[in-house]
Amino acid sequence: MMSCEKWTLLAAMATGFSVTFVTIMMTATTATAQNASRPQPDQIEWDLSDIYPNVAAWNAAKDELEARVAGLAVHRGHLGDSAAALREAFDAIYETEKELSRLYVFAFLKADEDRRVAEDQERRGLASALLSEFGEVVAFVSPELLRVGSETIERYLADEPALAKHAFNIRNTLRQEPHTLSDEAEQVIAATGPVVQGAERIYAMLTSSDLPFPKVTLSSGEEITLDQAAYSLHRASQNRDDRKLVFDEFWGAWKAYETSIGQTLDTHVKAHVFRAKARRYENALAAALSGDNIPIAVYQNLIAAAHRHLPSLHRYFRLRQRMLGLDDLHYYDIYPSLVASDRTFGIEESEALTLASAAPLGRHYLGLLEEGFAGSWMHVYPQTGKAPGAYMYGSVYDVHPFLLLNHNGQFNDVSTFTHEWGHAIHTMLSTENNPYETSSYATFTAEIASTTNEVLLQEHMLAQDISDDERLFYLGTALEAARGTFFRQVMFAEFELKIHEMVESGEALSGEKMTRVYESLLRQYHGADDGVLAIDPAYAVEWAFIPHFYRNFYVFQYATSIAGGTMFAERFLTGDERARDDYLAVLSAGGSRYPYELLQEYGIDLATDAPYDALIARMDRVMDQIEAILDK
Repeated sequence: MMSCEKWTLLAAMATGFSVTFVTIMMTATTATAQNASRPQPDQIEWDLSDIYPNVAAWNAAKDELEARVAGLAVHRGHLGDSAAALREAFDAIYETEKELSRLYVFAFLKADEDRRVAEDQERRGLASALLSEFGEVVAFVSPELLRVGSETIERYLADEPALAKHAFNIRNTLRQEPHTLSDEAEQVIAATGPVVQGAERIYAMLTSSDLPFPKVTLSSGEEITLDQAAYSLHRASQNRDDRKLVFDEFWGAWKAYETSIGQTLDTHVKAHVFRAKARRYENALAAALSGDNIPIAVYQNLIAAAHRHLPSLHRYFRLRQRMLGLDDLHYYDIYPSLVASDRTFGIEESEALTLASAAPLGRHYLGLLEEGFAGSWMHVYPQTGKAPGAYMYGSVYDVHPFLLLNHNGQFNDVSTFTHEWGHAIHTMLSTENNPYETSSYATFTAEIASTTNEVLLQEHMLAQDISDDERLFYLGTALEAARGTFFRQVMFAEFELKIHEMVESGEALSGEKMTRVYESLLRQYHGADDGVLAIDPAYAVEWAFIPHFYRNFYVFQYATSIAGGTMFAERFLTGDERARDDYLAVLSAGGSRYPYELLQEYGIDLATDAPYDALIARMDRVMDQIEAILDK
């Protein structure tokens, strides 16, 4: 399911072997279950007995896997004995990994139902520790394969048909020979896993359970606890005074933890830099992109494209100011809908809209959605202690995907719903068409599967017979997607690159320094120096709120994906007869190909300007439509 090198990285990120997708839109806006801000229907829960019937069965599986993990050491020193020996070793390792995935996913999902339950957190810790041990035990594989040599390995692959399912991962390991260390060094790298994970775990627990949030009184007289769910809800208030109050108090609470969270992120970045240096990469970015063989030019061109298209973003901000009837625009004016809508969407309507909007993807795709909706695969509504945001976890190869949502009934929740189900169907298509060993796909293609669904949903809503106000609402949603999923994510990606470069140059990081770096980017992207949108320096602590900075150059792929997804969606909607087949071929390929090359083959080259230019052209067309309605 992963390259041999990634086995040794399991300790760095316990989910490194798995397919976990967090919706930045929801995580960044954080519809957390910690303190649900509105009454919810009865909870709809996933059925974890599909993985293990109960905790006792999980405990028994853990005991068995501990012995199996230790037993993998028997293959050390024998990979080059024969093709049969190589096959036997790889079969044993991947079968163990598959069961470890099952073990970890159960613990992970159970722990996220209520992060206050110590027993569930401890179980997750046990699973993480076993993954770390697994990474240490199999750390010999990459260096030993390299000692055997590509000529011998290729002969084994030709002589032993049963090795075919391992061929891609084996060759990927051989490709990374310059960055593979000795057996002993690989074990040391693997053993650092719990330390590397520590910063992310501390951050997650602090921000979901321990960070105190202020109480504020809104203009309506309602007193609320301004936690992450309340911030997500009330920052979009139509009352400007309430928006400013929410921003002032919420970011003031985060500012109090600027130093501590700064040290946490600094520790995490230093771990990235250490691993990159240890593996002889030029820098941490090169190390992060190497595993999936993504050219650095993709990252560089993405940032350049965002800078080039900032005039369109600034045009949107001026249009927003006009529609909200404001004399000036501030950062707290970004989130209210351009046109107010009190329409709410239940989970059943979210399902219906997802099915309707996905119609261009064909009957098989729709059938997979229907299968998923009929099962107990989702944990739907906010509840106290529940993990924030939304994600799809598709790592239990023999079962099905699981989805965590925090559905509040807004249209944004519908968009998140269809986004996560895009991931789920990608997982199902990959599982249908690939053995376990190559079923785990890269984030680079994964987010295209989700953002394409979002674009199709937007176009479906706009295709209905609706009023001008409704049309303005959905057009505004499309603009927000371009802002939030492209420009905002590129800004995050640029921030992440800058703080890594600072550490790599020997510069000390602190929370205060990160706030200054982030403020500079906020001002650039939002046109503050040109009078487009005012940035209050107090809000520049927002970097501390973004959990994806603990995912190691992950977030840029949301931006590349909305560009790629938009290109695919427009091909569907303009009647391109090959579009569906090309798109489903990408999803069905799973992890059997390098993601950049896979997309390139099917018409999406994310190292060129074309996908980004197409995305912004759509954004400009949407603004043209809005202005035409306003000018009536």
